[in-house]
Order: sequence, then structure tokens, then C-alpha cells
Amino acid sequence: MSDRLRVGLEVTDRKVFAAVLDWPGWCRSGRDASAALEVLAAYGDRYAAVASIAGRAFAHGRDPVFDVVEELPGNATTAFGAPDVRFAADQRRTTAADAEGLAAIVGAAWTLFDRVAAGAPAELRKGPRGGGRDRDKVVAHVVGADGGYARAIGIKHPDVDPSDNAARDALRADVLAVLRRPSDGSPIAGKKWPPRYAARRIAWHALDHAWEIEDRSETR
Repeated sequence: MSDRLRVGLEVTDRKVFAAVLDWPGWCRSGRDASAALEVLAAYGDRYAAVASIAGRAFAHGRDPVFDVVEELPGNATTAFGAPDVRFAADQRRTTAADAEGLAAIVGAAWTLFDRVAAGAPAELRKGPRGGGRDRDKVVAHVVGADGGYARAIGIKHPDVDPSDNAARDALRADVLAVLRRPSDGSPIAGKKWPPRYAARRIAWHALDHAWEIEDRSETR
């Protein structure tokens, strides 16, 4: 694998997301492209933990070198705070090995999220204006979002009580089973998300909130 990491940028006037195209969930934002890439690099060490859980070799934690290969306009979802653009790279075919890698990273992102949430205090440090959900509400938000993501890839699943770990795990197993299927790069189940984008979005959301909980668990 090249030492240079291929990155896609989705750009709005308010926010830019930078995503490492071959490592689902390694995706950060900033006010402009330069700021987004700076934050992306700063999270390399934290993303290394995800790769480790997934059993994937990863040598990019420190001083990653990025190669911006795609830059596309973002949309209202981008500006609001979630990566929503499908790059050309997201529409590549996925072999059985590729698909297993996508699923491994998404599963690792959930594992990290669960570990972080389990070790966090119930009350998280508030933001400068007193904002931010406490731990259990963050967990409920992530579980609820995963239900929406499942529907986006054609999975019909009952709503999950965030305190019901067995139901949560069943939902996740259904999602991973879909991501493990080889694909020609078309949207899954005739909907909007090709597998590579689906993996990025789902992993990003779990990691974004895992890292939020970590940061807001610290005392200052």
C-alpha cells in the first residue's frame, strides 16, 4: 500500500469534510480544506486504535501524508455536520476481501464506541455554552442513527431500545452482513448508499461520538 493516503473533500461555505477514502470512518471536518486536513491528520493516532481492533495493519498514525484526489460540493447535510457526498471512489466494486475489510472497520468502530461509553461517567463535561448530551443520550442517539442507517441500506428492522444490547447487536449483525457482500459499487438495495460510502458514514458516526465522549469525559 502506498504511504500516501487518498482523500476526498466535500466542500461548503460553512464546513469542509475530509475523508480518507480507503479507511472508513477516518473523516474529520474544518472551516476550510486546510483546517479539515489538519484535523484529519491529528486523529491518525486515534484511528489507529480502530484499525487495531479490526485486525488491520495500519502505519499512518503519525504524520500521515494525504493526497487529495477528489473534491466535490457538499450539501446542507455537510454544512450541518455529517459527511454526505458519494465520491467516484465510493462507487468502485468491492471484492469479497474488500467487503470483509469494510465490515471489520465498521464493527471495530462500534466496539470502540461501546468501550468508551462503558468507561465514561454518566454526566459528561458541558461545552462552553453548557451544551452537549450526557452519556446515555449519546448512546441512544448512536443506536437510533444506526437504525436509520440500516434502513438506508435496505434492512427492515424494528426500532431498538438502546438499553437492549441483544437487540442492538442483532441490528449491527444485519448491517455487517450486508456490508460483507461483494458489490459492483451500485447503491445497496437500489437505494442511495454504495457499500464504501455506507461503511464510511456508519463508522464515522460511531467514532465521532466515541471521540466526543472521550473528550468530554476529561476533567479540566
